[in-house]
Order: sequence, then C-alpha cells, then structure tokens
Amino acid sequence: MRNDLENFLATTSHLRPGRILYHGSFVEDLQKRVVAHIGTTDIGGHYGMSRSTGVGPRRPADLPALDYARYWHNQELPPGTTISGGVAMVPSGFYHFWGYISPLRNATSLRDIEEYPLEDYSRWDFSAMAGQVQAAHQAGHYAQAWVGHMYESAWQIRGYEQFLMDLIEQPAWAECLLERLFQQNLVKARAAAQAGADLITTGDDVASQTALIFSKDIWKRLIFSRWAAVWAEIKRIHPAARIWYHSDGNILDIIPEMIGAGLDILNPVQPECMDLDELYRRFGQQLTFDGAIGTQTTMPFGTADDVRRRVRAVIDKYGRQGGLIVSPTHVLEPEVPLANIDALFETCRDYGTFEA
Repeated sequence: MRNDLENFLATTSHLRPGRILYHGSFVEDLQKRVVAHIGTTDIGGHYGMSRSTGVGPRRPADLPALDYARYWHNQELPPGTTISGGVAMVPSGFYHFWGYISPLRNATSLRDIEEYPLEDYSRWDFSAMAGQVQAAHQAGHYAQAWVGHMYESAWQIRGYEQFLMDLIEQPAWAECLLERLFQQNLVKARAAAQAGADLITTGDDVASQTALIFSKDIWKRLIFSRWAAVWAEIKRIHPAARIWYHSDGNILDIIPEMIGAGLDILNPVQPECMDLDELYRRFGQQLTFDGAIGTQTTMPFGTADDVRRRVRAVIDKYGRQGGLIVSPTHVLEPEVPLANIDALFETCRDYGTFEA
C-alpha cells in the first residue's frame, strides 16, 4: 500500500491515490474527551490521519529577543494576557478564541510602523531543514513548512479597525507594514523551497461568510500581489512544491487569480459559504480541496449518519481521482459529539481506502 507521501503526491497531481488523506484538530476541552474516549493520546494514529512532518528554522540562542516593553509600559492589561509578537493576547473565555490589543493601535506616524520590531528571519538557522525533509520522506511522510500570514499579522499589530481604515485613508501605512511582513515571509518561503518541502502553507482570512472583507482591487494591489510574489519564488526554486492557502469565508471571487499565481491546495472550502459543486465544476481540475466538512453545520448539529453521508458524498464527488484532502473546516469545538468524530474519521478510513 502506498505511504502518505506517495498518496499526497498522487492526490495533488489529480491522480487516484491509494487512500484519501484526512486530518482534524480539536479545542483543548474536546481533545481531552477524545483521548478519554479512545484510550490513547495518539489521536492521529488511532483514526488513521495522514502523516506529515513539520519542518522549519531554528532561532539562534544568541539572537537577542525582540523588545516590546515600550508598547505596554504603564498599561493595565486584563488577567491572563500574554504578549505574542508584541500583540497582547487576552483570554476571551470561549475556548480557542482570543481578544487582541494591538501595540500600534494608537500610532501617530509612518515612523511608528517602520520602527515596529519584527523578527529578522535572515538571521535564523535554516541548515537543518533539508535533513528534516529527508527524514520525513524516509518515514513515508510528506514534509510541511509554514510561511505565515500577512494581512492577519498586519491587523493584529495595527488594530483591526485601524488597519482597515489605513487601507483606504493611509495606504502608505498599510503598505509599509505589509511589505515588512512580506519580506520576512519571502525569506521563510525561499528556505522551505530550497529544503525541498512538499507542502508550503500560507494564509490570511480575507473574507466573511458572504464576500471579501475589502474591495477586490485593494486585495489585489496590497495583499495578493505580495502572496503572488512569494508563490512565484517558491515555484522558481522548487517547482514540485505544493502551495496551500487558507482563508475562511466566501472567496469565490478571487480563486481564479490565486490559481493563476500558482495555488495548488485551497483550505477550508466551507460548504456554508460557497457552493462546492460549483467550485469543483469550475476549478476542480486545477485545485485540491482540503476541508469540505462543515464545522458550522454537519459536525456539531448533524447525527453520526449525517456525518457518514457527508463524507461519502464528498469523496464520491471530489476525491476518487485525486484532488481531495478531507478535514473539518475549522478546529472542532466542544459541542461536537464524540460519535460524530468517530463517524468522520472511520468513514474517511473505510470508504476512502481504494487499495488493499
């Protein structure tokens, strides 16, 4: 039987794999209950999820830590707040959700944007990544490298409303922050491609349930142009690399541009937001779907039989000749019944196995 690396390459080449690849994740509360339910902490192994190996750089021990103290000096933050990349992460009380307090929310000049501390990835150690890829292949896994966000990182640093207003009223501010993030993502993308990573992941949530968050013109000029440059560099260095992009919501309007720029795998293709049959008719021979199992509908509110029917339908419609990785469209929340989790992964395993 083919291993997961071979099945990944077949799937993303739109060839019939030996089996459908599938995966999922859980909020902490649900994960604890799943572990108690199945009797092991190896959830992926128990359910037969696809195996990938993450590869990435190492931050040198002698590289000074970034100093964000000036952004929070004499400021009272809610209990439990942590600082990540300079952004204050505030517990919301709703599992994996966080509140954000942005360090540049009160910026008064372009210099504030220019001087904000960002990691200089050119100083990180990428030397082990090629060996990590080789080890993944020897284990029969595909090697996966994460590049990062741009838009999401930018609004978290600047503030959600502030950044959206910058896009219209002070585009130089928005472009400065996006460009700085782009340059760092480009370093990581080059390293991942040079190491031979099979799957290089990128993403930004740029849509609501119904449409883009901002105009398509703004998206193309300020955000997509930079992702297109990152993807082009990946393909120049490592043409066989598969580029994965995540955005929640209805992004139907921008999919042709992303395919034209080199996108291979789209996640999470939410059935609550887009007509997946239409999506498949238009783009199914060019894109691999990663997702398609609704976490706003089927997983929390359907029965186990509903989940089984949905998985079988998705495999039959989109996956028998490759081009499909099955996953819930978001992390599974506490209200998802354990029986539905069993049904999801067991049906993927049993109905999605095509060779003995």
